[in-house]
Amino acid sequence: MSGHHGHDHSHAVVTEGNSKKLTFALILTSTFLVVEVIAGFMTQSLALLSDAAHMFTDAAALAIALVAIKIGKLPADSKRTFGYQRFEILAALFNASMLFVVAIYILYEAYLRFSQPPEIQSTGMMIVAVIGLIINLISMKILFSSSQENLNVKGAYLEVLSDALGSVGVIIGAAIIYFTGWMWVDTLIAVLIGFWVLPRTWILLKQSINILLEGVPEEIDIEALRNDLLSLKDVESIHKLKVWAITSKNVHLTVHLLAPQADRNKLYQDALEILAHKHGITEMTLQIEDDECIAHSHTSHEEEHHHSHQH
Repeated sequence: MSGHHGHDHSHAVVTEGNSKKLTFALILTSTFLVVEVIAGFMTQSLALLSDAAHMFTDAAALAIALVAIKIGKLPADSKRTFGYQRFEILAALFNASMLFVVAIYILYEAYLRFSQPPEIQSTGMMIVAVIGLIINLISMKILFSSSQENLNVKGAYLEVLSDALGSVGVIIGAAIIYFTGWMWVDTLIAVLIGFWVLPRTWILLKQSINILLEGVPEEIDIEALRNDLLSLKDVESIHKLKVWAITSKNVHLTVHLLAPQADRNKLYQDALEILAHKHGITEMTLQIEDDECIAHSHTSHEEEHHHSHQH
């Protein structure tokens, strides 16, 4: 009991450190986000608004990482046997959906502006973009050490890094407008940021939906996995192979192996080894069967039961 408590405590220290860093970065980003939106409307700069939309994803990514750490610590209960891990995926889906709409709106607004670019206040645009870049660099410094050991924080770090590039784009745009008076450059920068954000948003949407639909995770080659299981000593056939993810990093597998001649313990250990080391799956349920008739009657009985239950 005491050993278990010790493990929990050390884990809490790690996530507590991450939580503090994420919270600080989130406060910085959110505060500046509000400033950037107001400045975008005041200076008439679509590039600033586009960058603010990008900064909103940083804030959302930081918030998701924070919530995932907090909620991920909640224990599983009798109603939610997997715990609350899926909350992270729901939050990511919400974030991606909102950003997708915002990015489309910015591209539409840019299309309307190309024919008649408004008067841009390039000095204000430049000042805000420089402050934004400084805030991104501070956030990157805060998150860097944790991003090396925690994938959740790494995602947030990459968001902030890409937004720093967006701020650099706005600074360049503001300088060009200041020296040349080419107002259309603002719209061009906004479009470039929009096109930079859209594909990444689309990928996040696809990944979130795939997990919620219990799809096979992209990094798992199901055919290679099937062949590896079939190549195990004494395995005659396999059926009911299912692979799905609870979160992006928590992959589960269930499978029935028909192996009448097998040493069950040895087969179990071999399967465990190949799934963990070659395919990175550690959460699994293996059912080893002796007789094909039993396997098939068990399968059809289960499907019949499932059908009547659904009906």
